Amino acid sequence: MSRIVRCALALLIVGVLTVGCGGHAERPAALPPDPSVVATSAGLLRGVATLDKRHFAGIPYAAPPVGPLRWQPPQPVRPWSGVHDATKVGPRCIQDEGSDLEMGRQTDEDCLTLNVWTPPPAKELRPVMVWIHGGAFINGNGGMYDSRWFVDRGDIVVVTLNYRLGALGFLAHPALGPAGAVGNYGLADQQAALRWVRDNITAFGGDPDKVTIAGESAGAMSVCDHLVAPGSAGLFRAAIIQSGPCQAQLALPAAERISADYAREVGCGDPAVAAACLRALPVHKLQKPVWYDRIGEDTLSGPVYGSAVLPEDPMVALRAGRVADVPILIGTNRDEFTLFVALQYLRAGRQYAAEEYPGLLENTFGPEAPAVAARYPLQRHGGSAALAYAAAVTDGVFACVAARMAGELSGANRVYAYQFDDPHPPTPEPMRTLPFPVGASHSLELRYLFDVGGAPALNPAQQQLSNQMIDYWSRFVTDGAPSAPGAADWPQLDGAAPWMSLRPDGNRVIDDFDAQHQCEFWAGLSR
Repeated sequence: MSRIVRCALALLIVGVLTVGCGGHAERPAALPPDPSVVATSAGLLRGVATLDKRHFAGIPYAAPPVGPLRWQPPQPVRPWSGVHDATKVGPRCIQDEGSDLEMGRQTDEDCLTLNVWTPPPAKELRPVMVWIHGGAFINGNGGMYDSRWFVDRGDIVVVTLNYRLGALGFLAHPALGPAGAVGNYGLADQQAALRWVRDNITAFGGDPDKVTIAGESAGAMSVCDHLVAPGSAGLFRAAIIQSGPCQAQLALPAAERISADYAREVGCGDPAVAAACLRALPVHKLQKPVWYDRIGEDTLSGPVYGSAVLPEDPMVALRAGRVADVPILIGTNRDEFTLFVALQYLRAGRQYAAEEYPGLLENTFGPEAPAVAARYPLQRHGGSAALAYAAAVTDGVFACVAARMAGELSGANRVYAYQFDDPHPPTPEPMRTLPFPVGASHSLELRYLFDVGGAPALNPAQQQLSNQMIDYWSRFVTDGAPSAPGAADWPQLDGAAPWMSLRPDGNRVIDDFDAQHQCEFWAGLSR
């Protein structure tokens, strides 16, 4: 899903300012003499410190998951002597080379590192946001998300992290471990990073009792999982879910069958020796992801439920109220799926033809396709199959799923819901020549939160929106309720409304989110 984050925003770290820490304890009375050096539970780190911020990069939070540790739960880091260099980000986890803009460069199986952005040292501990990257569970990395704006405006600590992706992160072959304990290695990595934050963030000036987990797309799906995963309990006190179709999870038995097929394809088909065979393979043989689900024309890997790490389908647990009792900020973008359609156009070099529209809907919605076609006729979208298809998938897969989740969560949790609705957000170069508008599509709100490359600068109204969004997010991380000076008050969700519409011409509270996205129709289809 944030294949898009990777394709649409080729993000680079623009500056490096880093350092690390240790110990879930009170901050010592005397501040350290060198703000670029921090003591973690595994050893000393040296990052980069300036007058207004610090950045610690490439910090190992788990042992390298290589050799016998491939497809094992993350293990503790071995302590080091001396001072570890934390001035540059670590390698990205192994990516899907077919969709990786960097063609597999700067990747390694030894990739379990995180990055910490923090204001200068102070006597008061600051709230912490742990950001989980998107990328369809096959691409992306924590180093893409330059978090200096949150540090400058929000006065919070931000942690970004890598986790195992694709087959290395989510293969669920039954030979890899005890029954029910296979798959979800990437999700377990995220839990290990959260435990590292609990045990070490105090030394960076962060408060381990005020941690918010946040993510976009596959990262948001991960947040949904942490809300219900037993091993994540107590590791955070609030959650942010951005554009996360959390229904795209697979049950363990199906994942095991797909994983056995995958092993056969890479030459490890004999169940008796499959585990040893798979662990002996050179890593380039495992760059092809294991595919578990489909969102429109795009496929994704990812967590599976019914396992020891994730015993229950998160959507079922949400519906039943079996979720962490924490405040939740949840939202979606007004035109989520147009960017996926745009990428397909760029790959094929042509638009979808009108006669392809029924097949596209059938591929995505199966037997419900005729009803969807009647509800989203081509003529309502200027005869464009691309725009009609994008509208249907936006509503059915993203917007109304988010609305249902928000409504269900609001019964027991404090929930704040948003729609990002800038009709003309900055987009990367290839997207500027499309024959149809992209609008407020998937991942494009990230440009308003993080200092990322690959897109034009924000205009003055968009910059104001960016400042307000950073203020809203930071205040939510700090207090569990979003607010921004000079911006519209953001009310708590009560059932289906109200939602906050985030727009460069002024944020506003809306009561018609469900009507905009035809959620009554989609609720009828899902029964």
